[in-house]
Amino acid sequence: MPENHMTFFGVIVLAFLVLTSASRAADFRMEDSQTMVDQGGRRIVVNKPPKRIISLYGAHTENLIAMGCGPDIIGVSPHEDYPLEARQKPVFSYHDDPEKFLAARPDLVLVRPMIDRGYPQFVQRLEKSGIAVVSLQPGTVEEMLTYWEILGLLAGRRDQAVAMAARFRQAVSQLRSLTDAVTPRKRVYFEAIHDKMKTFSPDSMAVFALEAAGGINVARDAQPVRDTNIAAYGKERILARASEIDVILAQSGTMNPASIEMIRAESGFQAIGAVKNNQIFIIDERLVSRPTLRLLDGIFEIGKILYPNDFTERAREIINRAKP
Repeated sequence: MPENHMTFFGVIVLAFLVLTSASRAADFRMEDSQTMVDQGGRRIVVNKPPKRIISLYGAHTENLIAMGCGPDIIGVSPHEDYPLEARQKPVFSYHDDPEKFLAARPDLVLVRPMIDRGYPQFVQRLEKSGIAVVSLQPGTVEEMLTYWEILGLLAGRRDQAVAMAARFRQAVSQLRSLTDAVTPRKRVYFEAIHDKMKTFSPDSMAVFALEAAGGINVARDAQPVRDTNIAAYGKERILARASEIDVILAQSGTMNPASIEMIRAESGFQAIGAVKNNQIFIIDERLVSRPTLRLLDGIFEIGKILYPNDFTERAREIINRAKP
Protein backbone atom coordinates (compact mmCIF):
# COMPACT_ATOMS: atom_id res chain seq x y z
CA MET A 1 0.00 0.00 0.00
CA PRO A 2 1.54 3.34 -0.97
CA GLU A 3 2.16 5.88 1.74
CA ASN A 4 1.53 9.59 1.42
CA HIS A 5 4.40 11.30 3.24
CA MET A 6 3.88 14.82 4.49
CA THR A 7 6.39 16.88 6.44
CA PHE A 8 4.86 19.31 8.95
CA PHE A 9 7.29 22.24 9.43
CA GLY A 10 10.09 19.79 10.24
CA VAL A 11 8.45 18.82 13.53
CA ILE A 12 6.29 15.82 12.82
CA VAL A 13 6.41 13.50 9.83
CA LEU A 14 3.17 11.69 9.03
CA ALA A 15 2.60 8.64 6.88
CA PHE A 16 -1.12 7.93 6.43
CA LEU A 17 -2.34 4.34 6.21
CA VAL A 18 -5.84 3.37 5.16
CA LEU A 19 -7.73 1.38 7.78
CA THR A 20 -11.18 -0.10 7.28
CA SER A 21 -11.82 -0.93 10.92
CA ALA A 22 -12.18 1.60 13.70
CA SER A 23 -12.49 0.38 17.25
CA ARG A 24 -10.87 0.78 20.60
CA ALA A 25 -8.89 -2.39 19.87
CA ALA A 26 -7.07 -0.62 17.02
CA ASP A 27 -3.32 -1.09 17.02
CA PHE A 28 -1.89 2.14 18.42
CA ARG A 29 1.63 1.65 19.63
CA MET A 30 5.11 3.01 20.22
CA GLU A 31 7.53 1.84 17.53
CA ASP A 32 10.70 3.37 18.93
CA SER A 33 11.78 6.31 21.05
CA GLN A 34 10.61 8.83 18.43
CA THR A 35 7.89 7.00 16.49
CA MET A 36 4.31 6.01 17.24
CA VAL A 37 1.22 4.83 15.35
CA ASP A 38 -2.18 6.20 16.29
CA GLN A 39 -5.62 4.58 16.08
CA GLY A 40 -6.23 6.05 12.65
CA GLY A 41 -3.13 4.28 11.34
CA ARG A 42 -0.97 7.41 11.17
CA ARG A 43 2.72 6.74 11.65
CA ILE A 44 4.20 9.75 13.40
CA VAL A 45 7.85 10.60 13.92
CA VAL A 46 8.44 13.30 16.53
CA ASN A 47 11.61 15.29 15.93
CA LYS A 48 10.54 18.28 17.99
CA PRO A 49 7.44 18.47 20.21
CA PRO A 50 4.65 20.87 19.23
CA LYS A 51 4.02 23.90 21.41
CA ARG A 52 0.45 24.76 20.41
CA ILE A 53 -1.90 21.84 21.15
CA ILE A 54 -5.68 21.68 20.86
CA SER A 55 -7.16 18.76 22.79
CA LEU A 56 -10.64 17.54 21.82
CA TYR A 57 -10.95 14.89 24.52
CA GLY A 58 -10.99 15.57 28.25
CA ALA A 59 -8.62 12.69 29.02
CA HIS A 60 -5.98 14.07 26.66
CA THR A 61 -6.20 17.43 28.42
CA GLU A 62 -6.12 15.95 31.91
CA ASN A 63 -3.12 13.75 31.16
CA LEU A 64 -1.14 16.46 29.41
CA ILE A 65 -1.65 18.82 32.34
CA ALA A 66 -0.58 16.05 34.73
CA MET A 67 2.64 15.76 32.69
CA GLY A 68 3.28 19.49 32.97
CA CYS A 69 2.12 20.48 29.48
CA GLY A 70 -0.61 22.89 30.52
CA PRO A 71 1.06 25.97 28.99
CA ASP A 72 1.26 24.21 25.60
CA ILE A 73 -2.51 23.60 25.44
CA ILE A 74 -4.20 26.45 23.56
CA GLY A 75 -7.67 24.90 23.34
CA VAL A 76 -9.89 22.22 24.86
CA SER A 77 -13.20 20.54 24.11
CA PRO A 78 -16.52 21.84 25.50
CA HIS A 79 -17.63 20.95 29.04
CA GLU A 80 -14.14 20.16 30.37
CA ASP A 81 -14.10 20.82 34.09
CA TYR A 82 -11.02 19.06 35.45
CA PRO A 83 -8.46 20.07 36.43
CA LEU A 84 -9.21 23.71 37.12
CA GLU A 85 -6.58 24.79 34.59
CA ALA A 86 -8.62 23.16 31.80
CA ARG A 87 -11.59 25.44 32.52
CA GLN A 88 -9.48 28.48 31.72
CA LYS A 89 -8.60 27.40 28.17
CA PRO A 90 -10.37 28.54 24.96
CA VAL A 91 -13.03 26.08 23.82
CA PHE A 92 -12.99 24.30 20.45
CA SER A 93 -15.35 21.70 18.99
CA TYR A 94 -15.27 19.39 15.98
CA HIS A 95 -18.63 21.01 15.14
CA ASP A 96 -16.85 24.35 14.68
CA ASP A 97 -15.84 25.68 11.29
CA PRO A 98 -12.27 24.39 10.67
CA GLU A 99 -11.28 28.01 10.02
CA LYS A 100 -11.52 28.61 13.77
CA PHE A 101 -8.81 25.98 14.26
CA LEU A 102 -6.67 27.37 11.45
CA ALA A 103 -6.86 30.84 12.95
CA ALA A 104 -5.51 29.48 16.26
CA ARG A 105 -2.44 28.06 14.46
CA PRO A 106 -2.13 24.78 16.39
CA ASP A 107 0.83 22.47 15.82
CA LEU A 108 -1.21 19.44 16.89
CA VAL A 109 -4.88 18.58 17.31
CA LEU A 110 -5.58 15.56 19.53
CA VAL A 111 -8.84 13.71 18.87
CA ARG A 112 -10.32 10.30 19.59
CA PRO A 113 -11.56 7.67 17.09
CA MET A 114 -15.20 8.78 17.35
CA ILE A 115 -14.18 12.15 15.86
CA ASP A 116 -11.66 10.68 13.43
CA ARG A 117 -14.15 8.33 11.79
CA GLY A 118 -17.33 10.36 12.35
CA TYR A 119 -16.11 13.71 11.00
CA PRO A 120 -13.60 12.85 8.26
CA GLN A 121 -14.06 16.11 6.35
CA PHE A 122 -13.18 18.11 9.45
CA VAL A 123 -10.06 16.01 10.08
CA GLN A 124 -8.98 16.10 6.43
CA ARG A 125 -9.36 19.88 6.30
CA LEU A 126 -6.97 20.25 9.22
CA GLU A 127 -4.46 17.84 7.75
CA LYS A 128 -4.55 19.45 4.31
CA SER A 129 -3.72 22.73 6.02
CA GLY A 130 -0.59 21.18 7.53
CA ILE A 131 -1.95 20.58 11.04
CA ALA A 132 -0.98 17.26 12.60
CA VAL A 133 -3.95 15.23 13.88
CA VAL A 134 -3.55 12.29 16.26
CA SER A 135 -6.40 9.95 17.26
CA LEU A 136 -6.17 7.98 20.51
CA GLN A 137 -8.48 6.42 23.08
CA PRO A 138 -7.42 3.36 25.09
CA GLY A 139 -9.90 0.80 26.36
CA THR A 140 -7.83 -1.22 28.84
CA VAL A 141 -5.33 -0.32 31.53
CA GLU A 142 -2.39 -1.72 29.56
CA GLU A 143 -3.48 0.35 26.57
CA MET A 144 -3.78 3.34 28.89
CA LEU A 145 -0.15 3.06 29.96
CA THR A 146 0.98 2.92 26.33
CA TYR A 147 -1.30 5.86 25.57
CA TRP A 148 0.34 7.90 28.34
CA GLU A 149 3.76 7.17 26.86
CA ILE A 150 2.55 8.25 23.41
CA LEU A 151 1.15 11.51 24.80
CA GLY A 152 4.45 12.06 26.56
CA LEU A 153 6.36 11.49 23.32
CA LEU A 154 4.11 13.86 21.38
CA ALA A 155 4.39 16.60 24.00
CA GLY A 156 8.08 16.21 24.81
CA ARG A 157 7.30 14.78 28.25
CA ARG A 158 8.09 11.11 27.76
CA ASP A 159 10.12 10.83 30.97
CA GLN A 160 7.22 12.33 32.92
CA ALA A 161 4.79 9.92 31.25
CA VAL A 162 6.93 6.89 32.10
CA ALA A 163 7.24 8.09 35.70
CA MET A 164 3.48 8.62 35.88
CA ALA A 165 2.88 5.05 34.73
CA ALA A 166 5.36 3.73 37.31
CA ARG A 167 3.63 5.64 40.11
CA PHE A 168 0.26 4.33 38.93
CA ARG A 169 1.46 0.71 38.95
CA GLN A 170 2.95 1.10 42.41
CA ALA A 171 -0.21 2.70 43.78
CA VAL A 172 -2.41 -0.04 42.34
CA SER A 173 -0.19 -2.71 43.91
CA GLN A 174 -0.40 -0.99 47.28
CA LEU A 175 -4.18 -0.53 47.04
CA ARG A 176 -4.63 -4.21 46.16
CA SER A 177 -2.66 -5.19 49.23
CA LEU A 178 -5.20 -3.45 51.49
CA THR A 179 -7.71 -6.25 50.91
CA ASP A 180 -5.33 -9.22 50.80
CA ALA A 181 -6.71 -10.58 54.06
CA VAL A 182 -10.38 -9.83 53.37
CA THR A 183 -12.70 -12.82 53.21
CA PRO A 184 -15.25 -13.36 51.85
CA ARG A 185 -14.90 -10.86 49.01
CA LYS A 186 -17.89 -8.77 47.90
CA ARG A 187 -19.49 -9.95 44.65
CA VAL A 188 -20.44 -7.05 42.41
CA TYR A 189 -22.53 -6.44 39.33
CA PHE A 190 -21.13 -3.30 37.67
CA GLU A 191 -23.69 -1.58 35.51
CA ALA A 192 -22.56 0.41 32.46
CA ILE A 193 -25.88 1.27 30.75
CA HIS A 194 -29.00 0.56 32.79
CA ASP A 195 -31.75 0.81 30.19
CA LYS A 196 -29.88 -1.61 27.90
CA MET A 197 -28.82 -3.97 30.70
CA LYS A 198 -25.17 -3.64 29.78
CA THR A 199 -22.15 -4.14 31.98
CA PHE A 200 -18.42 -3.69 31.37
CA SER A 201 -16.19 -6.10 29.51
CA PRO A 202 -13.85 -8.09 31.79
CA ASP A 203 -10.75 -6.22 30.52
CA SER A 204 -12.27 -2.74 30.88
CA MET A 205 -10.84 -0.05 33.12
CA ALA A 206 -14.00 -0.10 35.24
CA VAL A 207 -13.62 -3.81 36.03
CA PHE A 208 -9.91 -3.24 36.64
CA ALA A 209 -10.85 -0.63 39.25
CA LEU A 210 -13.39 -2.99 40.83
CA GLU A 211 -10.92 -5.85 41.09
CA ALA A 212 -8.09 -3.60 42.30
CA ALA A 213 -10.44 -2.57 45.13
CA GLY A 214 -10.91 -6.22 46.07
CA GLY A 215 -14.30 -6.81 44.48
CA ILE A 216 -15.37 -9.85 42.47
CA ASN A 217 -16.98 -9.20 39.10
CA VAL A 218 -20.03 -11.48 38.81
CA ALA A 219 -20.29 -10.75 35.08
CA ARG A 220 -16.83 -12.02 34.20
CA ASP A 221 -18.37 -14.05 31.35
CA ALA A 222 -19.69 -10.89 29.64
CA GLN A 223 -18.70 -10.47 25.98
CA PRO A 224 -17.71 -7.03 24.62
CA VAL A 225 -19.97 -5.34 22.09
CA ARG A 226 -18.15 -4.49 18.83
CA ASP A 227 -14.71 -4.38 20.44
CA THR A 228 -15.79 -1.76 22.97
CA ASN A 229 -15.42 -1.87 26.75
CA ILE A 230 -19.20 -2.32 27.08
CA ALA A 231 -20.75 -5.79 27.23
CA ALA A 232 -24.34 -6.89 26.73
CA TYR A 233 -25.59 -8.99 29.65
CA GLY A 234 -29.37 -8.89 29.75
CA LYS A 235 -31.85 -9.03 32.58
CA GLU A 236 -32.23 -12.81 32.50
CA ARG A 237 -28.53 -13.34 33.11
CA ILE A 238 -28.47 -10.71 35.84
CA LEU A 239 -31.43 -12.30 37.63
CA ALA A 240 -29.91 -15.75 37.23
CA ARG A 241 -27.13 -14.47 39.49
CA ALA A 242 -29.49 -12.61 41.84
CA SER A 243 -28.40 -14.49 44.95
CA GLU A 244 -24.71 -13.96 44.13
CA ILE A 245 -24.82 -10.18 43.81
CA ASP A 246 -23.81 -8.54 47.08
CA VAL A 247 -23.43 -5.05 45.60
CA ILE A 248 -24.65 -3.24 42.49
CA LEU A 249 -22.41 -0.47 41.23
CA ALA A 250 -23.54 1.82 38.43
CA GLN A 251 -21.49 4.41 36.63
CA SER A 252 -23.28 7.73 36.34
CA GLY A 253 -22.76 10.30 33.63
CA THR A 254 -23.57 11.00 30.01
CA MET A 255 -23.55 7.34 29.05
CA ASN A 256 -25.68 6.19 31.97
CA PRO A 257 -27.84 8.78 33.79
CA ALA A 258 -28.73 6.18 36.40
CA SER A 259 -29.99 6.56 39.95
CA ILE A 260 -30.40 4.25 42.91
CA GLU A 261 -34.17 4.67 42.68
CA MET A 262 -34.19 3.68 39.00
CA ILE A 263 -32.22 0.52 39.68
CA ARG A 264 -34.28 -0.41 42.74
CA ALA A 265 -37.53 0.03 40.77
CA GLU A 266 -36.45 -2.13 37.84
CA SER A 267 -38.88 -5.00 37.32
CA GLY A 268 -37.50 -8.24 38.75
CA PHE A 269 -34.56 -6.61 40.53
CA GLN A 270 -36.25 -7.05 43.90
CA ALA A 271 -34.92 -10.62 43.81
CA ILE A 272 -31.31 -9.43 43.78
CA GLY A 273 -29.51 -9.63 47.11
CA ALA A 274 -27.95 -6.18 46.71
CA VAL A 275 -31.38 -4.62 46.15
CA LYS A 276 -32.88 -6.41 49.14
CA ASN A 277 -30.03 -5.18 51.34
CA ASN A 278 -29.88 -1.63 49.96
CA GLN A 279 -26.42 -2.16 48.54
CA ILE A 280 -26.80 -0.07 45.37
CA PHE A 281 -24.20 2.64 44.74
CA ILE A 282 -23.50 5.21 42.05
CA ILE A 283 -20.00 6.20 40.94
CA ASP A 284 -18.91 8.99 38.61
CA GLU A 285 -18.08 7.52 35.20
CA ARG A 286 -15.06 9.83 34.92
CA LEU A 287 -13.42 7.92 37.78
CA VAL A 288 -13.82 4.46 36.26
CA SER A 289 -14.01 4.90 32.48
CA ARG A 290 -11.56 7.69 31.69
CA PRO A 291 -7.88 6.79 31.07
CA THR A 292 -6.31 9.15 33.60
CA LEU A 293 -4.73 9.00 37.04
CA ARG A 294 -8.21 9.53 38.46
CA LEU A 295 -8.75 5.81 37.91
CA LEU A 296 -6.96 5.56 41.28
CA ASP A 297 -9.76 7.68 42.77
CA GLY A 298 -12.22 5.23 41.24
CA ILE A 299 -10.47 2.35 43.00
CA PHE A 300 -10.62 4.33 46.25
CA GLU A 301 -14.33 5.14 45.91
CA ILE A 302 -15.18 1.51 45.15
CA GLY A 303 -12.96 0.34 47.99
CA LYS A 304 -14.74 2.64 50.45
CA ILE A 305 -18.07 1.17 49.35
CA LEU A 306 -16.98 -2.46 49.59
CA TYR A 307 -14.52 -2.38 52.48
CA PRO A 308 -14.80 0.88 54.43
CA ASN A 309 -12.60 -0.43 57.25
CA ASP A 310 -9.73 -1.08 54.85
CA PHE A 311 -9.96 1.91 52.54
CA THR A 312 -9.13 4.64 55.02
CA GLU A 313 -6.76 7.61 54.99
CA ARG A 314 -3.90 5.23 54.23
CA ALA A 315 -5.47 4.51 50.84
CA ARG A 316 -5.90 8.21 50.17
CA GLU A 317 -2.23 8.82 51.01
CA ILE A 318 -1.20 6.12 48.53
CA ILE A 319 -3.19 7.86 45.80
CA ASN A 320 -1.93 11.33 46.64
CA ARG A 321 1.67 10.14 46.34
CA ALA A 322 0.95 8.89 42.82
CA LYS A 323 -0.36 12.23 41.58
CA PRO A 324 1.77 15.15 40.42
